[in-house]
Amino acid sequence: MATFARFGYRKTSMEEVARAAHISRPGLYFLFASKQTLFRAAVTQALDRDLTAVEQALADRDRPLPERLVAAFDQWAGRYIGGPLGQDVTTVVEDNPDILGDIVSTAPRRFEQLITEAIAAETGREAARPVAQTLISTSIGLKHQVRSRDMYLERLAIAIGLLAP
Repeated sequence: MATFARFGYRKTSMEEVARAAHISRPGLYFLFASKQTLFRAAVTQALDRDLTAVEQALADRDRPLPERLVAAFDQWAGRYIGGPLGQDVTTVVEDNPDILGDIVSTAPRRFEQLITEAIAAETGREAARPVAQTLISTSIGLKHQVRSRDMYLERLAIAIGLLAP
């Protein structure tokens, strides 16, 4: 993902990916038939890893709901803000939905479902989905307004405190 983020999908060559992975170009083609297949696998793996981290953050019932929500959003979006390649990873994924297929819609839906379920378990089903959707919208807006992960988390915590006390 770092190589795709650095150069963008179109400008990334299999040679560059092979070099970054410390394998030969033929070895990379043995594992992945095309750059498109490799990119899809890399994004799928990253999103699966993010969703697993979100599930773990939300499952920690020893922490209050607002803390779990902040941790979940941090794993989903916060860790991509302000880092050396953070925003570039998001951009390369968002710029290539035609290559990625269903994963660009199924992963965000799963994230919304996890957030909704966590809120519903604490506050009831009735308001859980609109609160989850509003928090997701807030997160998306914050990603474009802040320059650092800390600022994102600080402002997101405020929104969570207002919407999901």
